Amino acid sequence: MRETSIPTRKSSVAARLLSALFLLTALFIAASPLLAQQPPPTVVFMTDFGIVDDSVALCKGVMYGIAPNLRIVDLTHEVTPFSIRDGARFLFGATPYFPAGTVFVVVIDPTVGSARKAVVVKSKRGQFFVLPDNGLMTMVEDRDGIESIREITNSAWMVGAKISSTFHGRDIFSPVGAHIARGDDWTLVGPPFNLLVRLDLKPATVDDNGLSGEVIAFDGPFGNLVTNISAEDFFKLGYQRGDKLKVTIAGHEVEMPFVKTFSDVPLKEPLLYIDSRGRASFALNQASFAAEYKIDPPQPIFIPRKAH
Repeated sequence: MRETSIPTRKSSVAARLLSALFLLTALFIAASPLLAQQPPPTVVFMTDFGIVDDSVALCKGVMYGIAPNLRIVDLTHEVTPFSIRDGARFLFGATPYFPAGTVFVVVIDPTVGSARKAVVVKSKRGQFFVLPDNGLMTMVEDRDGIESIREITNSAWMVGAKISSTFHGRDIFSPVGAHIARGDDWTLVGPPFNLLVRLDLKPATVDDNGLSGEVIAFDGPFGNLVTNISAEDFFKLGYQRGDKLKVTIAGHEVEMPFVKTFSDVPLKEPLLYIDSRGRASFALNQASFAAEYKIDPPQPIFIPRKAH
């Protein structure tokens, strides 16, 4: 009897182990969708610091010290130094691609240490912005709307016993961004704040003669011209792809076709196209439009209506 009972016991133990394994596997599979819905807290970080020295790394170190599981996405640290307009433009372009709850820490702060306010802004899309109140929010505010603003005054959310007068990116904006991303109650950052500083951005205008706009920036190192002319406004002029037109940019009259992409024209020839952000833009195929015509933003643009 003993000889026949031993394998029976072993089979029973094996069955129980197998059953437990199946149960653990089922629990893991059931929990995996929930785990997938819990991404790490995210800070999108943008500055005009460059990457030559340790400034960006110090700011990240402060954030990781507060929230070790933080995910930091570098939007760019090569914003044109002191250019609040470029910072506002990059924010406007990036925010639609990040979910609600994302914290944007932005340090383009030419008047650091002055009377300008440090603020946290919550947009109606549910995103948070930790930055100086100097106009950086203008374009996002116009598109997404603002739910609430608070001034940063809570010293417990800052770094160091003595705040630097020239490095608020490390001592104020980075720790505040990390606290919010970690899930701390953002209303503890300071009192409500009502009105943000705004940039004086001139919109493009269309009349019976044509469209008046502005070159506002370059497209990275390529020398393409970024404008304030939306595709919607441009199409009001009646042009279709393949049409040729004469455009006046910074006093230069340039004839070019309206095409889909750069390679639709010969090398180093000018073109007008709709860029990836839905704006009318100007380029030379594999050359710099800005360098060729010596254009330094901001500069005026005039596009006449299509002749009928």
